[in-house]
Amino acid sequence: MKGRVVVLGELNGHEAAALMVDGLLQDLLVDGGGDAPPAPGAIFRATVDRQVKGQGGVFLRLPDGRAFLREAKGLRPGQTLLVQVTGYAEPGKAVPVTTRVLFKSRHAIVTPGAPGLNISRQIRDDDARARLHDIAGEAMAGAESGLILRSAAQHADEDEVAQDIALMRDLAARILAEDGAQPEHLLDGPGPHDLAWRDWAEPAPDEVASGKTAFADHGVLDAVEGLRQAHVPLGQGASIWVEPTRALVAVDVNTGADTSPAAALKANLAAAKELPRQLRLRGLGGQITLDLAPLPKNDRRAVEGALRAAFKSDPIDTALVGWTPLGHFELQRKRERLPLTEALK
Repeated sequence: MKGRVVVLGELNGHEAAALMVDGLLQDLLVDGGGDAPPAPGAIFRATVDRQVKGQGGVFLRLPDGRAFLREAKGLRPGQTLLVQVTGYAEPGKAVPVTTRVLFKSRHAIVTPGAPGLNISRQIRDDDARARLHDIAGEAMAGAESGLILRSAAQHADEDEVAQDIALMRDLAARILAEDGAQPEHLLDGPGPHDLAWRDWAEPAPDEVASGKTAFADHGVLDAVEGLRQAHVPLGQGASIWVEPTRALVAVDVNTGADTSPAAALKANLAAAKELPRQLRLRGLGGQITLDLAPLPKNDRRAVEGALRAAFKSDPIDTALVGWTPLGHFELQRKRERLPLTEALK
């Protein structure tokens, strides 16, 4: 099916959301269930446990586990902090958190501790920016927190934007007013359906499908079945193998039967274009090592440029670290999602 379709449903009994663009699965969100670690966006009151001088951070106590905070300056054992989960922890490790708590919705982000009214840079129309600034100023009058209006606000109804701001402002005020001396879970992270509504609003979908058969009707189940395999065909015989290990994610690029002089460069460029989608759909992050098809050093710039262009539009922060002495290329990707293999257990 042509167009942009948001599909809301379930996978293996877990809440899930899929984004299909022209019949191709572009994004997938799956809830890990009750046994999964806290989802990014969850807010806790935590207690400072002990500093880790060698890592420049501090361990915190949560109601059911522990967290790791990199900003350790000025903290003392027993102190309570309001923290927000920033990503999924590796098995056996502490949950990564930050003290820079944000309250996000479809149109607005309320920013405690960072006052000021800001409009998304993606909104370039001066009249739209002025109109949204007026709405924000009225909705945030008297508030100590700041506000960022997201790009989706540009084409939204003014009352809807104002209501969204008010909801986030009230939620922030309620959470910030919470008081106590013991670790406490204050707010859940958003689930897949909420994230789809919040983050897939721009551009507006042509269809929003839901129901028990929605995933099957729109080809999501077939696409997910393909993600269970490490092998990903790229066309013209080229392929990649995406294989997560405990230490890193290994990506092997193969030219297949193509023996032409440009085979390696073509395969590597195709792999660079496809890689963000594969990592996104599989929920993979952390250290990623690309074992590229052998190519001369003077072709490295083209491959690096292709990687940079491909990850520029990806919603998950990914740092292009660079080349290793063995000719591999390394990436560092934020662990914003639970690996698909764990989510579907």
